[in-house]
Amino acid sequence: MKPILTAFESSPDRGKGLARDMPVRWALEEVGQPYDVRLVSFREMKEPAHRARHPFGQIPTYEEGDLALFESGAIVLHIAERHPGLLPNDANARARAITWMFAALTTVQQPIVEREAALYLEGDKPWTKERLPILEDRIRVRLGELSARLGEREWLDGDFSAGDLLMVLVLRRLESSGFLNDYPNLSAYVARAKARPAYGRAFAAQLAVFTNAQS
Repeated sequence: MKPILTAFESSPDRGKGLARDMPVRWALEEVGQPYDVRLVSFREMKEPAHRARHPFGQIPTYEEGDLALFESGAIVLHIAERHPGLLPNDANARARAITWMFAALTTVQQPIVEREAALYLEGDKPWTKERLPILEDRIRVRLGELSARLGEREWLDGDFSAGDLLMVLVLRRLESSGFLNDYPNLSAYVARAKARPAYGRAFAAQLAVFTNAQS
C-alpha cells in the first residue's frame, strides 16, 4: 500500500516548491517510495475529516496503513528511519544527521519565518519598521554560523542526509531576498541539493498541482 500525502489543492506559493509538502515529497523521492496525494482546499483543511489527521488544520499529513502523521519534519524522520538513503548506518553519524534536522527547523528557520510574518502579516503595523532590521540581523548571524560550519564541505556531515534536505528547504525561503548572496558556500550548497534528481521530481510534482489548478 502506497502512503498518502495531503497537499494544497491550490498552493499559496504558486508552485515554487516552498509549501510544506515539499520536504515529504523530496524524502519519498530520495528513498524511491511511490506515494499518492490527496489534494485539499483551505476549507477542507479546517473540516473534521482533515483535523482528525492534523489537529491544527494544516498540511502535510501522511497516512501509511493505520498510521497517520502530521508535521513535515516528523514525517521526513519517519521516512528516513524506515528506508535507506537519508540517514547514515553509523549510530553517531545518524544522531548527528537528526540533530541537523532539528537545527534546520528550529535554530535556522525561526528568524526566517519571523521575518516573513513581519513582512506579510504585520507590514502595516507601526513597529514593523524598527523590528525588521533586528530580525534580518538575526538571520545573518545564523547564516554566518552555518556558513562557517559548512565551510568547503559538500554536505553538512558526510553524505547527503535528511538534515541537508530540511536545511536546504529552509534556506530556499531566502532565495528571493538576496541574503544568500553574501554566503557563496551556502548558495552552492543549495544549488547542489536542487540538482539532485529526487529534488527535481518532487519539485515538478508540486508545480504540476499548481499548474493544473490554474488551467
